[in-house]
Amino acid sequence: MNNIVFGKYIPLDTPIHRLDPRAKILAMLVMLVAIFIPAGWTGYVVLALAISFVVKVSKIKFKVIIRAFRPLIFMMCFLLVVNILSVKQGQLLVDIGFVKIYADAIFNTLYIIIRLFLMIMLTTILTMMTKPLDLTLGIEYLLGPFKRIGVPAHEIAMMISIALRFIPTIIEETIRIMNSQKSRGVDFEEGKLKEKITAVVSLVVPLFSVSLQRADELANAMEARGYVPDAQRTRYRRLHYVRRDYILLVGAILILLAMIALALFL
Repeated sequence: MNNIVFGKYIPLDTPIHRLDPRAKILAMLVMLVAIFIPAGWTGYVVLALAISFVVKVSKIKFKVIIRAFRPLIFMMCFLLVVNILSVKQGQLLVDIGFVKIYADAIFNTLYIIIRLFLMIMLTTILTMMTKPLDLTLGIEYLLGPFKRIGVPAHEIAMMISIALRFIPTIIEETIRIMNSQKSRGVDFEEGKLKEKITAVVSLVVPLFSVSLQRADELANAMEARGYVPDAQRTRYRRLHYVRRDYILLVGAILILLAMIALALFL
């Protein structure tokens, strides 16, 4: 549980942190599209180098980013087993009795793992290098043109911001409840299946109750301050693109074009 870093903002003074939130969101979306282009191993190397450069400039340690991937290790192992059992194409690598492992099963699993890893890195970088309020403001600005067709831009941005903001809070509450239940003799790691289910219920019920309580407190606090979702607002802070924002967007677009070229000509 302590390995989850998604949603945690790390306050640093770096060029990446000072970028316009709209530029960071747009660049992330462009890079996410680039990840799903089948450009082969060369394309993944290009993407990995570009993302690693951003992490290096942001002065955030790579091990902090890697921690976001640890909770998915079990899912990756399960995916590998499923592909080994279902994919029967490519060169036969292992033939032991009824166990037959083909090359395509391994490569397909690696492709999915690398794509997922790069996606997690991008989204984690965005949340770690952008303040929740700046992220809300950026999303609202980007959704602004859709207000003409009835899209509630402010409400959507507010919900996303609150969800991201409360991820670390919910994690802390989960750890606190787990420690409290362990002190009462609840074992979350060992025991029979029935005992494990009972342990999980003893965790989920109070966590659900605490989440509802915090949501109610937040709603009361917003109402006490006169918050009205659809009210007309003015902004103290105005977002303005500067040269470094354009450089980021151009760089992301160039990487996308490079991925398309690799997919077409290699």
